Amino acid sequence: MSFLTAQWKNLALINYEIDASLLEKYVPKGTELDLYNGKCYISLVGFLFQDTKLLGIKIPFHINFEEINLRFYVKRFENGIWKRGVVFIKEIVPKSMITFVANSLYKEHYQTLPTKHSITKNKNNNTDFVYQWKIKKRWNTIVIETKNNELEIETETASEFITEHYFGYTKYNENKTSKYEVKHPKWKQQKVIQTSIDVDFKETYGNEFEFLNKLEPAFTIFAKGSKISVENKKTIHHEYFNPKLAHRS
Repeated sequence: MSFLTAQWKNLALINYEIDASLLEKYVPKGTELDLYNGKCYISLVGFLFQDTKLLGIKIPFHINFEEINLRFYVKRFENGIWKRGVVFIKEIVPKSMITFVANSLYKEHYQTLPTKHSITKNKNNNTDFVYQWKIKKRWNTIVIETKNNELEIETETASEFITEHYFGYTKYNENKTSKYEVKHPKWKQQKVIQTSIDVDFKETYGNEFEFLNKLEPAFTIFAKGSKISVENKKTIHHEYFNPKLAHRS
């Protein structure tokens, strides 16, 4: 049985090109940074959890909610193939039980804060998707305006790179890494017309990420999402790592 199943819907992925050295201390043992055309990206992501089940059970008041996270991209060479995944700097949700379970069982970096979202048609007949979270009496806001028609995500594009990572890697410590698999079909996207961000990165993610306050996004993606499942959690100990596999694809 899957550890968790849900619908991930309306994913706003705002992507920044940054210096790879800024992420080195966050890279889990046994993985390396995954670059796109030699560039390192970190993403601010807002989306909806819907129809959430933990071990097949719906937990009252924890079925539908928002998540906002800051993440980057890594890969691990295992069994002859590269397994591409994400590492989370922080994941914000409105429910303390979710934070407790994720941080306790998965050693993730969840934080419980007030969140909200809205979906509205605007005067241009496009759709505005809004995600907000409140920290120290201030509402931080992401607004994405999109066209309404769904498009395929083409291969070998930046959009495919950002959305096609199917593993989560977590740094327990310098010698131990947690890995889990996220299963979902390939997503479709909607064309992004405009992105508006009012976010205090320092207050939300710490001093190290304050520079994002002044950095313009490289590009924004809006993915429709799908049903997902989280499974196959395991811990990788340092003695299993093979330095001969640390080559580049």
